[in-house]
Amino acid sequence: MELNENARIDTSQVDDRRGSGGGGGLGIPIPIGGGRGGIVGIVIAVLVALVGGGLGLNVMTGGDEAGDNTALEQRCDAPDALEQLDCRNTLYVNSIQAYWRTALPQAFGEQYRPTRTVFFSQAVNTACGGADSGVGPFYCPADSLVYIDLSFYRVLSQQLGAAGEFAQPYVLAHEYGHHVQNLLGTNEQVRRAQQRDPGNANALSVRLELQADCFAGAWARNATGTADDRGQRIFTSITDRDISEAIDTAEAIGDDAISQRANRPVNPDEFTHGSSADRKRWFNQGYSTGDPASCDTFSGAV
Repeated sequence: MELNENARIDTSQVDDRRGSGGGGGLGIPIPIGGGRGGIVGIVIAVLVALVGGGLGLNVMTGGDEAGDNTALEQRCDAPDALEQLDCRNTLYVNSIQAYWRTALPQAFGEQYRPTRTVFFSQAVNTACGGADSGVGPFYCPADSLVYIDLSFYRVLSQQLGAAGEFAQPYVLAHEYGHHVQNLLGTNEQVRRAQQRDPGNANALSVRLELQADCFAGAWARNATGTADDRGQRIFTSITDRDISEAIDTAEAIGDDAISQRANRPVNPDEFTHGSSADRKRWFNQGYSTGDPASCDTFSGAV
């Protein structure tokens, strides 16, 4: 993977709340140190809440508090910007949103509405409730924002064995897949279906998460075609090794892999995000076709 040094990093697509002392409210628990919810967003108990406001999560009117991007803007305008973790991740966000601005109308006939990624540290207030870093990256439909504590990437590398650089844009592309689902009304449809049929809530969650994986794969196929607002390509190359790193990440955070890592029995009835094999297969589906319209995880078997 090679990023274009001439691409402009648009920090307006990020809300930097690190050091703002967020948090408060009801914390969102993740049982396995951030890994389980991290890359995929949220375990089912939290997913139901974030997708529809259930489970008594505090909905905070101040969840969309603004951060101060001044330091980030200065850092990402410097000659060594691409050496900075936050600047690289901002550029990944720029690429993902540039892709969906074209892909969503083409694939689904809907206009894309950009959103922001919130960088936070330790804890953050959201319109879905208070969250801490243990949640890992997640998307909150109530405020349409993606949230990430960038220290999660250390967890991803050191605890979950997904050390490749391309794991990072895959994480973000998956979360923006949830934003696309929100724009299409899929999140709300799943929430209502879970309420009507609680016994099928986990299976519906799996289908939602696998579709986000597929959307991430579609972005990866088209990422080298994305450009900044001046027409500069954002990625100059993405290699087979990069795609292998994304696939390795998808496998590492499958429900079965996480259960095995925690020395717990593997019970498919308890899966909320899909097995390693399913996650790999649906990422590959998006990547091989390059078409998000091919990501129908709700018809037939997953």
